[in-house]
This record gives sequence, C-alpha cells and structure tokens, in this order.
Amino acid sequence: MRGLTKLPPEREATLSGLYAASTGAARRRTLAGFAAVAALALLAGYAAEVRPLVLAGNIGKFTAYIQQILPPVGLDHPVEDLRAWYWGLPGWLALLGETLLMAYLGTLLGALAGFALSFVAAANLVRSRLLRILAKRFLEVCRTVPDVVFALIFVIAFGLGPMVGVLAIAIHTTGALGKLFSEVVENIDMRPVEGLSASGASWVETVRFAVLPQVLSNFASYGLLRFEINVRGAAVLGFVGAGGIGQEFLAAIRNFYYADVSAILVLIILTVFCIDLATERVRHRLIGPETVR
Repeated sequence: MRGLTKLPPEREATLSGLYAASTGAARRRTLAGFAAVAALALLAGYAAEVRPLVLAGNIGKFTAYIQQILPPVGLDHPVEDLRAWYWGLPGWLALLGETLLMAYLGTLLGALAGFALSFVAAANLVRSRLLRILAKRFLEVCRTVPDVVFALIFVIAFGLGPMVGVLAIAIHTTGALGKLFSEVVENIDMRPVEGLSASGASWVETVRFAVLPQVLSNFASYGLLRFEINVRGAAVLGFVGAGGIGQEFLAAIRNFYYADVSAILVLIILTVFCIDLATERVRHRLIGPETVR
C-alpha cells in the first residue's frame, strides 16, 4: 500500500499557517463568547444583588425551615401519624380540585383564543401585514404581562375568587399558545394550501382542509404541556386571592403551621407528578415517542 505523497515544504507551511489561522480565529470567537456570557452573568448578578457570601451565611436558616416542615411521621405509629399529618385532607382535596378546574378552564379558553389568532398571525396564511402585526402584538401583550399581575388587576375589578384565576390563566395562555401555534402553522407544507387556493377554496376552507390536518397533533401537544404549567401557576395564583389550594398554602405559611405546609406541598407535588405522567403518555401517542425525544 502506497503512503501519502508528501507536500513540498513551502506548500505544507502555507497550509499549516492557514489551518492555524482558521482554528485560532474560531478559538478566539469561542473564548469571546464565553467571556461575554460570564460578563453578562456577573452584571446580572450585581444588578439583582446576588451575594454569594450572604447566601452562604444564611443557608442554615433555609435548612432549618426545611427541618421544621418535615412530616411528623414516626415508625412507632405511622398510620396514626399520617392521619394526624393529613388531618385536613378532605378540605385540601376540594381546594386542589378547584385549582385543577381553574387551570383546566383557563387553559381551554386560552387555547381556543390562541388557536383562532394563530392563523391570523401566520405569515404564510395572511397577506395583510397590518393584520398580522396587530395579531402578533396582541399575543405579545397577553404573554408579556405575568399571570399574577393579571390576577391582581382582576382581584381589584371582580373581587376574590377562582374566576380571577381563570381569567388570568386564560389571557396568559392565549399569548403563549398563540405564539407557539402560529410558529407551527408557519412551518407547514404549503403545497396542499396552494392546491386548495388554486381550486377556488375560501380562506376558511383552506385552513380547515389543508392546514388543520398538519398542525392538530402539535397543537394538542402544546396544549397539554401548557395545562401542566397552568396547574402549577394556578396554585401560585391562590397567593393573590384567586382561590384554590394556593390560598390555603399561603395561610399555612403565614401562620407557621409547619406540618400543614409540608402536607399541602407534598399533595401539590404528587398531583403535578401524576399530571406530568398522564399528559406525557398522551403527547407520546399524539406525536410519537421519537419526535418527543
């Protein structure tokens, strides 16, 4: 087997110099990128008053609080201890159900609004630039304002109660899902759309028969993911008077009912865990496990 032909020394030196210059430039760009990320992290930490020494000095208070809320369950009488720990289980389950219904209704209303607006905001379906801009800016407003802020505004307007949480979740979900849905629509195969348009189909008929079959599975997947997020969000909205388990959780924290804090926290975590598993199975069935990975 013949070996490689050796290049002339001048040619070899020229190629080596070009390779070194190329790799050196790439290395400098990479280092500059890391330096920029580190500088921005330091700047953000300074602006946010993140002080590692204060964190290290007070970490003991955090661990002490965790120790205080640990469940008072022993090995001698575990069943009795569990009953005492979850003394308010019926009431907590009712509040948890209220939280789940709040998240469900808010997600449903927001998904419907985001569904309708996503087609108007898609650049490949709507020719009017003004209409697309108006739809996109509206979706941005909906998702830019945090749902907690919406809830505080609605509490002032409508008073305390789950309706406030439903409205806040619905508006924020409209903005978030509308954005995701419109991006899905903009990435569809346009050949069915062009075929129906050429045959004289209306805009609504084109969306119904050429667009929807391509996007429904992704829409459902994003909707389920948003429902998971909204369950957690609905629990937090209870802190500002939107009802549900969050309101009871806040009361337990404020009154230093340590056992109740851990009991409600574990209840919320288990609920979210179950919802994650259930929605993950549904998403896998809709878009396939390979796509999910």
